[in-house]
Amino acid sequence: MRQTRRAYLAATAGALTLGTAGCLGGDDESENTATGTETGTSTESDIVADIGCDVSKRDAVSSLSTPSLGPDDATVVVDGWEDFACPHCATFSLDVLPKLQSEYVSEGIVQYRHHDFPIPVDDWWSWKGASAARAVQDETDDETFFEFAHTLFEKQSELAGGNAEESLTTLKDLANDAELDGCSVAAAASRERYRPVVKADRTNAVDERGFNGTPTILVNGEQVKPTWDAIQTAVENAR
Repeated sequence: MRQTRRAYLAATAGALTLGTAGCLGGDDESENTATGTETGTSTESDIVADIGCDVSKRDAVSSLSTPSLGPDDATVVVDGWEDFACPHCATFSLDVLPKLQSEYVSEGIVQYRHHDFPIPVDDWWSWKGASAARAVQDETDDETFFEFAHTLFEKQSELAGGNAEESLTTLKDLANDAELDGCSVAAAASRERYRPVVKADRTNAVDERGFNGTPTILVNGEQVKPTWDAIQTAVENAR
C-alpha cells in the first residue's frame, strides 16, 4: 500500500473531527519536486513503457489557469480545494458538484473553480491524480477537465493505494475511453508533469489561506460546509 499511516489517520480523523466529513493534513508534502523538466525517476519512466506507452519526456508545466465552469461575470463564485485521493472529495464531486452545476452553473448564476490540494491522503495518487487531470485540461479544455475529474473520483478506489503499474494502466484506459490520449495522460501523471501547478495551489491553500482539510469550499470568499444544503443556502444568500 502506498498510502502512509499518517495520511490514513488524517483521512479518518477528518471524518471524525469535521462533522461534515473531510480529509485533514496540509502540514507537509512529498519531497518530490519538478523544476524545468518533467519529473519522474527511472522506475516511473519504466512504468510508462511497461504499460505500453512510448512517450518522450516533456518540460514541466509551471503555469496553467484555474479550471472553472460558468461565466466569469457570475454573481456568485464557488471555490473548491480537493485531493483526488480523499474519499470525502469524491463524495463532494460526485454528489454535490453535479447539483451545483445543474441548478446554478448552467443558469449562469455561479462560477465554480477547482483548486488542487494534495494533503496528501495518498502519497502517490494525490499528486499524480492531480497531474493527470491537469494534463486533460491542458490538452483539451476546462469542461473536459471536470468530466475527467468526475471519472477519476468515480474510480478512486482503483487508482489510489494500489499497484502503480495497475493504476496507470487503469488511468490510461479511462483516458482512452474518454477519447483522450491515454498514454499522454498516464505519462503526465507518472512523471508529475504538472506538479509545479499543483504545488502552487497547495502552497496557496496552506501558507496563504491556512487551510488544512479537503474538501474546502468557499462561496464568495466565505467558507461553508461541503454539503449541498450549506452551499445552496450560501449561494441563495449571495445571489
